[in-house]
Amino acid sequence: MGQVGHVVEKVEKTVDDIGSYIRAQRESAQVSLRQLAKTAGVSNPYLSQIERGLRTPSAEILQQIAKGLRISAEALYVKAGILEQRPAGAVTDAVLIDPHLTERQKQVLLDIYQSFRRENEPGASTEQGE
Repeated sequence: MGQVGHVVEKVEKTVDDIGSYIRAQRESAQVSLRQLAKTAGVSNPYLSQIERGLRTPSAEILQQIAKGLRISAEALYVKAGILEQRPAGAVTDAVLIDPHLTERQKQVLLDIYQSFRRENEPGASTEQGE
């Protein structure tokens, strides 16, 4: 029973986290609840319940919310626990939440960043002859 309680607690925390994250992103983007609800194709009360941690949005709803906020759906999926956090999270997160980059630009930056990381991993061959 203790383990089930721990899992329920973790799920509830994830729901709270995603809701507060969406609210913070919405406020940062200076988008009203009404505007985001309309863009995401959901009702105002439903979006409000998501932000307050009372509802768990589906992946499809998260994608629509991300589109309305002009942020990466992947960032929301990670916050919601749908996707695992990518390695080197701080850099990845910074790129994913930058509102001044397009989705394509974000993906290109992350691809380049990951290729550099792979190239510099211990055991990877380098031209520097270390």
